[in-house]
Amino acid sequence: MRAIIGIVLAIAVCWTVPVQAAPEDGKLRAVATFSILGDLVREVGGSHVEVATLVGPGSDVHSFSPAPGDARLVARAGIVFVNGLGLEGWLDRLIRASGTRAPVVTASTGVSAIQEEGGHGHDHGAHGADPHAWQNVANVKIYVANIRDGLAKVDPAHAADYAAAAAAYTARLDALDGDVRAAIARIPAQNRRLITTHDAFGYFGAAYGLTILAPQGVSTESEASPRDVARIITQIRREQVPAVFLETVTDPRQMERIARESGARIGGQVFSDALSPAGGPAPTYLDMIRTNLKAFDQALAAR
Repeated sequence: MRAIIGIVLAIAVCWTVPVQAAPEDGKLRAVATFSILGDLVREVGGSHVEVATLVGPGSDVHSFSPAPGDARLVARAGIVFVNGLGLEGWLDRLIRASGTRAPVVTASTGVSAIQEEGGHGHDHGAHGADPHAWQNVANVKIYVANIRDGLAKVDPAHAADYAAAAAAYTARLDALDGDVRAAIARIPAQNRRLITTHDAFGYFGAAYGLTILAPQGVSTESEASPRDVARIITQIRREQVPAVFLETVTDPRQMERIARESGARIGGQVFSDALSPAGGPAPTYLDMIRTNLKAFDQALAAR
C-alpha cells in the first residue's frame, strides 16, 4: 500500500516538474537505480556527468519503495541506468509516474544470466534469473561497456572521454579479477563454500569455484522457511563448514541463529547489494569486492 501511495503522489508531483536534462554547469544528469551501479556510472562518466542514485549506500534495492522525490529525480534525468534481470521490480511504475523521456539503459544487457533454481518459494527476476550479476567481476566489464555506449549516445561530444575512462576502468577490473582468483586459490578446496544471508553470490561462486548456500532466495523480500533453515544447519554440521557470513542489507538474526545451532562461526559482514557510505570499508565497487575477499580469506583460508 505504501508503494502504491508513493507512486500516486509521484504522478501528482511530476506533473509540475519541468524536464531538465542537464544542470546549470552543463553536466549530463544521470540516474542509477542503486549504489553499485551509480559508482560504475561515475567511473565512466567522470567530470561530464552528475550521478544520482535512487537506492543509496547501505540500502536494500529489493525492498525499495519509491517516493515523490525519486519521481522528480527521474523526471529531470538525461539518462537512466538500471541493472535489469528483474532486480528493480518497482522501476516500471516509477518510470511511468515520472513521465521521463530519458533513455533507459540496462547495464546487464549481454550478461549470461544464472537461472534461479526452485525451492525458496518465491518468484523473482526475469524468468527466474538471478539479478546479482555484478558479483562476477567479468560481468562488470559488460556493465561498463553498456554504460559507455549509453553515455556516448546521449552526449556524443564527450564520447572519446567515456571510451577512455571505460578502458582504464576495465583494466582495473582485469587486475581485480586476477586478485580474486589468486585469493580463492589460497583457500583449501574443502573450505570453498560460502553461506550468506540471501542468495546474492551465485555469480561469484560460479566464476571463482565456490559452492554458495543461503537460507533465503535471491531477493531479501523472500522468507526462508523453517525447512530451509534446518537444511542449512544440517549441511553445515555434515560438511563442517567453518564460517557463515552476514550481509549488510539483511537482518543478521537468522544467520546468527544458524551459526549458533550449527557450530560455525560468524565470518564477518560482506557487501552484496549495496556499497557502504563514504566513510565505510566499501564505498566503491572495487573496494566492495576487495572487502568481501578479505572477509572470505580470513575466515576460510588455511593459516
